[in-house]
Amino acid sequence: MNASPRTPDCPSRWTVEAAGAFLAAAGRAQALEVETIALDEALGRVLAEDLVVERAVPPFANSAMDGFALRGADLPAAGERRLRIVGTHLAGAAASFAIAPGECLRLMTGAPLPDGADTVVIQEHVRVDGDEAIIGAGERPGANVRPAGEDFRAGETALRRGQRLGPAQLGVCASLGRARIAVVRRPRVVLLTTGDEVVMPGEATSPAQIHNSNAFSVGALIRESGAALLSHRHLPDDADTIRAALLQAAGQADLIVSCGGVSAGDADLLPGLLAEIGTIDFWKVRMKPGMPFLTGRIGAARLCALPGNPVSTVATFLVLVLPYLEALQGCATTAAPWLSARLTAPLRKRHDRTEFLRAHVRAGVDGTLQADLLDRQGSGMLRGVAEANALVRVEADLTELPAGAVVPAMIFALSGTLSR
Repeated sequence: MNASPRTPDCPSRWTVEAAGAFLAAAGRAQALEVETIALDEALGRVLAEDLVVERAVPPFANSAMDGFALRGADLPAAGERRLRIVGTHLAGAAASFAIAPGECLRLMTGAPLPDGADTVVIQEHVRVDGDEAIIGAGERPGANVRPAGEDFRAGETALRRGQRLGPAQLGVCASLGRARIAVVRRPRVVLLTTGDEVVMPGEATSPAQIHNSNAFSVGALIRESGAALLSHRHLPDDADTIRAALLQAAGQADLIVSCGGVSAGDADLLPGLLAEIGTIDFWKVRMKPGMPFLTGRIGAARLCALPGNPVSTVATFLVLVLPYLEALQGCATTAAPWLSARLTAPLRKRHDRTEFLRAHVRAGVDGTLQADLLDRQGSGMLRGVAEANALVRVEADLTELPAGAVVPAMIFALSGTLSR
């Protein structure tokens, strides 16, 4: 092993609130440029423009059901009334048409209403006798009509910049006729995992080695955040090798995420290397798991150095790195918001750090969210993350909470994906 860089003096540990606020501000200050892309490539991207409606949606009044368009004044108050059927129009028919009193027009769903009509009676409620439609009492004037501009009016803002584009938002863009859309460029991220004790899946391990789970769990979190994962490298505990990898990544990426080598042991090289080739913004946060979190800059790139324990990497990514990446992309909302849930069992905490416990959050019989804390809470126990769908936050100054206490809960997994 090469000579280790000098470990910098440890500054005061930051609170979770201060660390999160710093990273969010850093992300906003490092705003990424805008690019225009095809709509079918925009899933998961962040909108970089306000979408103002140029043409109302729908642009014309149309039938919400298959049925007969007529004048509401022609509906019978009692008994039945016969109306002359003057034609049939399918959706997409461009010809203009008008009906007079005592007439009706058969329409398919989505077809424009003829001039003079203000009501559609569904076909199941109409008997047809030759060229006449027989309408019974009980129908409501104005029923089954989609007025022009019912969804969006001309001049209205349909979507605002900062919104992440999901399936529904893409549908809105398409309904406005937009084939291309302005979005924020994806953050470019390089992932580095470290440690002589870690080998990649598929490789043989010695009795003292484990397989690299961080490459895949953190790599997936990076992709789910909307960032572009440029590459992953696993590095030995060697100062020259890690230094060279950091410098190379800094020339490619907006963000470098590393896992491991960030504490104060002999093989924890990241703090000293960052002090040598870049600048440290802060090191160590008053949180559990994840206390040794380190961040700073190497040139124009930010480094977020996560602890090596698998649970610590997930917790620090969700609590600190994800909000940074969202701020970097100009997101107006977070992918994993904090909600309120009630503990189903009491808990006790014996330290003065903010703790993030793995939990399964569900709806109780009364409709409120209930948090079942998992038994497996060790920072090296990835099983606990796989079985959880949330992090429960216990504030630094709390030592004991009874069952029923309300706590913040971040829902981070729904069918294996971030809650969006």
